[in-house]
Amino acid sequence: MKARIKWVEGATFIGESGSGHAVVMDGPPESGGRNLGIRPMEMLLLGMGGCTAFDVVYILGKARQPVTDCVVHLEAERAEMPPKVFTRIHVHFVVSGDGLSEKQVARAVQLSAERYCSASIMLGKAAVITHDYEVIAAGKAGDDSA
Repeated sequence: MKARIKWVEGATFIGESGSGHAVVMDGPPESGGRNLGIRPMEMLLLGMGGCTAFDVVYILGKARQPVTDCVVHLEAERAEMPPKVFTRIHVHFVVSGDGLSEKQVARAVQLSAERYCSASIMLGKAAVITHDYEVIAAGKAGDDSA
């Protein structure tokens, strides 16, 4: 896997993935940024969330569970002094579908956390990571915007 980061100006950078996708990263104004893009540590947290969400949906699909939606909410705390690593991360899954097995959802979350999600397992070397989930019948889910 390869990536390329190109400085634009101030605290703005363009990140290019080996697969040909690009993203703007920027810092806050107090650090010389213009708030034009996501912060690098936010991207790290999003990467972990995407990794574990992928696993859970994939595992549930293999178990023939009728998933209609999966939203992952993450909350992280960072150390106060540099390096400001993540010290705690909480991952909350909201999985929707008619007839979903709560046991299968719990299993999928556990397998992702303990065996499959490379990002979670790697970040777990520095941070305490906790997980929980809720299962919602399709059509009963509320607004999951975060």
